[in-house]
Amino acid sequence: MPTQSAQKPAGLARIFAWRRVRVALGGCLAGLIVFGPGWQVSRAVLIVRLLFVSFSMLLAFGVFERWPTHLPRWIARWGLQVAGVAFVVPFAAAIAYTLTTLDDPKPWFHDKDRLGGYSGITIFSVLIGPWIAVASLLRQIKDEAINQALTFEFERNAYERKATEARLRLLQAQVEPHFLFNTLANVRELVDARSPQASSVLNSLIAYLRAAVPRLHEPATTLGQELELVRAYLDVMHMRMPDRLQFSLHADEAALPLFCPSMTLLTLVENAVRHGIDPSEQGGRIDVRVRVRDGRCRIEVIDTGVGLKQGGAGLGTGLANLRERLQLAFGADAQVHLSALAPHGTAAEVEIPARGSAA
Repeated sequence: MPTQSAQKPAGLARIFAWRRVRVALGGCLAGLIVFGPGWQVSRAVLIVRLLFVSFSMLLAFGVFERWPTHLPRWIARWGLQVAGVAFVVPFAAAIAYTLTTLDDPKPWFHDKDRLGGYSGITIFSVLIGPWIAVASLLRQIKDEAINQALTFEFERNAYERKATEARLRLLQAQVEPHFLFNTLANVRELVDARSPQASSVLNSLIAYLRAAVPRLHEPATTLGQELELVRAYLDVMHMRMPDRLQFSLHADEAALPLFCPSMTLLTLVENAVRHGIDPSEQGGRIDVRVRVRDGRCRIEVIDTGVGLKQGGAGLGTGLANLRERLQLAFGADAQVHLSALAPHGTAAEVEIPARGSAA
């Protein structure tokens, strides 16, 4: 008797599920092979009797699987099922013989040949039926263990995913004020200096924030959206220091729809402005390049500012935060590199898997 189906149907649908019926039919076939060669009457009658006994055992196996609902502690459910299968055999065989000999005036148990056939089917069924039941129970236990392990694994993955998402939201919450306060500080400097560009920069910043703030709460975005934010941010910074900042953005078309943790590119560019261009009296240039090669996406932010030695090796908390967010999103598949350029400047490189936006 095979195990319960994964969906655990109720009633007769559970007892006579195809997996169980298939085993019962296999038992009938085994009986036909054993008794068929020496059977003296119709083999159709033999098949009917074997089917009746097999399905009676199947019914007993299924009934005692759920009934009675509560058992004494000293009775194991599996033991009751095996005993039930063996117990029902002589009664089922007797009923089968009675039903198939109704037209005979002589009772089958008074016929030596029929009584021998009854004994053979009964002994054969008692010998193999409980073993089939035990094998089915062992398979059921194995399947339930596998299902339980899969359930635990699914729940563990769900908890890990929720923990990762919570961690990303926490890191994102740390990035938002870091970025916004830095940008507003730039506007304050222009206002304090009574710069005529303060109003234009503020208007550009308002327009930028109107587009950017709704995206700040998204844990992930696309590189195309990231590039839009970066362009708007650099436009604001360029208005603030038009003679000291130049920039360019280049991206492969294939990179635009790719998955990217929110504010990844913006963090690199902001660091380039804050730690590279701002400290330099001459200013400098920022080049942003995004390329896709062999299933990998490579992001480069190159600035000609003061460089690592003068600007600081760590480049602030933003980059450390970015490293952790990339690790949470991609694990070991994400790489972040910083290198100094000659005669001055910094190259920041991020390499991540090229995944679609729905990944």
